[in-house]
Amino acid sequence: MTNLTHMSIADALKGLESKDFTAVELAQAHIDAVAAAKDLNAFVTETPEIALKQAKESDKRRSAGKAGALDGIPLAIKDLFCTKGVQTTASSHILEGFIPQYESTVTANLFADGAVMLGKTNLDEFAMGSSNTTSYFGNVVNPWKGADGKDLVPGGSSGGSAAIVAARGAMGATGTDTGGSIRQPASFCGIIGMKPTYGRCSRWGVVAFASSLDHPGPFARSVEDCALLLNSMAGHDPKDSTSAQRDVPDFAAALTGDIKGLKIGIPKEYHADGMSDEIEKLWQQGMDWLKESGAEAVEISLPHTKYSLPAYYIIAPAEASSNLARYDGVRYGLREDGEDLREMYENTRAAGFGDEVKRRIMIGTYALSAGYYDAYYIKAQKVRRLILEDFDKAFEQCDAILTPTTPSAAFPIGENEDDPIKMYLNDIFTVTANLAGIPALSVPAGLDANGLPLGLQIITKAWDEETAFKVGGVIEEKAGFTALPQTLAQKAA
Repeated sequence: MTNLTHMSIADALKGLESKDFTAVELAQAHIDAVAAAKDLNAFVTETPEIALKQAKESDKRRSAGKAGALDGIPLAIKDLFCTKGVQTTASSHILEGFIPQYESTVTANLFADGAVMLGKTNLDEFAMGSSNTTSYFGNVVNPWKGADGKDLVPGGSSGGSAAIVAARGAMGATGTDTGGSIRQPASFCGIIGMKPTYGRCSRWGVVAFASSLDHPGPFARSVEDCALLLNSMAGHDPKDSTSAQRDVPDFAAALTGDIKGLKIGIPKEYHADGMSDEIEKLWQQGMDWLKESGAEAVEISLPHTKYSLPAYYIIAPAEASSNLARYDGVRYGLREDGEDLREMYENTRAAGFGDEVKRRIMIGTYALSAGYYDAYYIKAQKVRRLILEDFDKAFEQCDAILTPTTPSAAFPIGENEDDPIKMYLNDIFTVTANLAGIPALSVPAGLDANGLPLGLQIITKAWDEETAFKVGGVIEEKAGFTALPQTLAQKAA
């Protein structure tokens, strides 16, 4: 039998339909793979019993000719999505033991289409981080290893989801992207990650970090698989006031390979100081591949790019400060006793939140405080509007924008821990798409000198995920990225 954990979602669906294997066999193979990848610490909560139960139900539906679009496909769910009856922690001590009595809209959509849940994946606490080292439950380890055998970060905040998909422990996963938290881990782990348009996927039932910036989206190991997942995840949700009333197109149908005549924008401002020659070279290689396929390169300008990180790191902490005020020890989650109500609040929040979360709450509270609201928060929102206008003008000249996903490959765990600013700079190529609310896709396109994956990012105008997938599919085909993390490569050999 074919190695069930190395198949694509598209091929697995064909195999299930032709009865080459059952959903139970597929689920068990991935449960075993999750157990074998225990050292990655990719999961907060594993749910093998639920996976097998869902797989049995899937086999019954398929036998009855009632299979859904993702029936029998084993997925990992970021532990930011509320799952009914299953612990949801946001990787924070303050929510440890919290069991929702409701299902997030995104996971409900996936399960309605027959997806199987392997468990809840580890993340940076409340999605705040670029390395997956701020989790209360310990850091996630990238399945790729450094040249000297050092453990590497998987990226953040959705590092657990990216790591387990790269390690062939899940066929796909959900993530959330607030400033790059899908695309950066996808690049670091050598897989596909899509941040759709703001409002394309419901945020209802997703633990909030920064409400105007949070974007649920999928991880997978092929562009087609990512499109199939987004087909199921997306859709209007009346429970989410920011959910768009727009039809969901067939994203997978966009993968025609035909990009003749498309204009691809190359933003001059993204040639960042200190970017490695390897990434510059890969960026040029990506453009050459698109030219070979009939696309045209156009230099564009996004002049307010240099203000994107400062604006993001005012807006995101400000919204986090507001959102995280609800964690007070009264209704759910951790409670630390005190002599009075105020002391109980203080003790609970002091014990429940980690250092990075506290740092961002303090920054956000400061930015929203009297005397500073206009000087910081309002000014950052004005900059955000200018960044959106930059993209609007750019898309008058081009159909898609090509950039690197990250300024480097994955770095060793602990390397940047003592320098929050350096850590924040990991988001330099990704935050603009969040501030503008537009779709962006990361595709693995090559390896660096140490054999670590590097990604290219395709950004398109709002509601045009199809073009991102179409261009991403061409890069995927041209790059022919088949490299495996070292441990998997050794097993395959």
